[in-house]
Amino acid sequence: MKNLTSAVRRAASTLTKDVGDISSVFPSLSGKKADPLPPRFSDLKKSLIKGNEDAVVASWQRLMTSLRREINEIKAEGSNVIPSIEFSDVAAGTVPQSKLDALRHRGTAVIRNVLPREQAMDLKHQARQYIAANKSKVRAFPPDNPAVYELYWTPSQVQARSHPNMLKAQAFLASFWHSSDPSSEMSTTYPLSYADRFRIRQPGDSKFALGCHTDGGSLERWEDPEYSRVYQPILNGQWEMYDPFDARHRIAATMDMYNGPGACSMFRLFQGWLAMSSTGPGEGTLNVCPLVRHATSYLMLRPFINLETGKLNLDATFPNSVPAAGQEYDPISHPGLELETTMVSMPQVEPGDYVAWHCDMIHSVDKEHRGTSDSSVMYIPACAVTKPNVEFLKRQRMSALRYSPPPDFPGAGGDGEIGFTSAVDWDHVSVEGQRAMGLGKRPWDVSPGMSEGERKVLEDGNSILFG
Repeated sequence: MKNLTSAVRRAASTLTKDVGDISSVFPSLSGKKADPLPPRFSDLKKSLIKGNEDAVVASWQRLMTSLRREINEIKAEGSNVIPSIEFSDVAAGTVPQSKLDALRHRGTAVIRNVLPREQAMDLKHQARQYIAANKSKVRAFPPDNPAVYELYWTPSQVQARSHPNMLKAQAFLASFWHSSDPSSEMSTTYPLSYADRFRIRQPGDSKFALGCHTDGGSLERWEDPEYSRVYQPILNGQWEMYDPFDARHRIAATMDMYNGPGACSMFRLFQGWLAMSSTGPGEGTLNVCPLVRHATSYLMLRPFINLETGKLNLDATFPNSVPAAGQEYDPISHPGLELETTMVSMPQVEPGDYVAWHCDMIHSVDKEHRGTSDSSVMYIPACAVTKPNVEFLKRQRMSALRYSPPPDFPGAGGDGEIGFTSAVDWDHVSVEGQRAMGLGKRPWDVSPGMSEGERKVLEDGNSILFG
């Protein structure tokens, strides 16, 4: 791998995304006003529900009735609706069925003690040392009191992503997914590493006030033909039939049609972060809307409904959906979700706990960090092996070897961490960690019990990455 690394480092920088930070992704952080959508979006709405207009209105009404019941439960239970699962049970295969059912219903969970407490705290210490050693070159948001760092290849991040417990936790989360098409080329057996940022948020911070949003594109959910098929039951007027864990049409969906500065090209089954500090509700932590089926159905139907009349609305409006930005929400654009109530804080987490939430889940960050110590996490999602993900991993591997920002992030293709002090040595990463990054020479094992689709995607992936 050393020869490949040297060659990549010598390659000329090719910037594929503008330099920026996390505020580039969300109009609510940047303050940029969205332009009205062109008339073609009215035609899109008409085509998506053609022949099902009455069914869509009736489905909306049923959804609102069911949603009210779910909201009342959240009002009563709060953060307690989010299941906590011990990593020891994950490793032993003894997670109680009630916890599995809760994760499937809520779309989110806390997996406790994935890394030992002291090791997780040491990762934060290492990250701070890396920042200090390269202080003049590090980009972060907000610039005057950094919370989210534009760093991807620190030794501590790579160590966390490649930890055997992390890979096992990701495989557990992937096991909730399936495809309604047995021939789908997807494997949830082996986790892939998606490089993302980390956060060290200081007490009192109110600038990293990331509001309610969903990642994975915005308008793409309706505009990309394959992506819209993910939500076909909802658009057909049968929201109750929608399966949030069916990957059939997600595999080839285009989640980034506008080259957004923070759009994710990789199909993430769950988003996630590893806690590097003790953090409780109100202390700069994550908030989620733990209604993955209901909230997604609401999002997809909302553009088609006039809230004042309850009848169809087929103009070009898609509330809070902006090209090249994340999908955002607020009480005005999506009032029926009652976000003031349904957005609940993650329960108390300790260093080494892993928080995961479904890729379609609405989430936000506390507007103010009211705690007394830092709120620190490393963003580490769970990803499946698919052909598009393998192709992305190949590009991300090149970014890793030259310490450039990954393909999805601001400054992708630029200098990034090239020449930074204490850069990670890829030859010292575990074999399993290298493989999850598409590095090294160990291919994925293909077994007779796998489906034809899984065998094919692993064989093709081995040829592309390790051949």
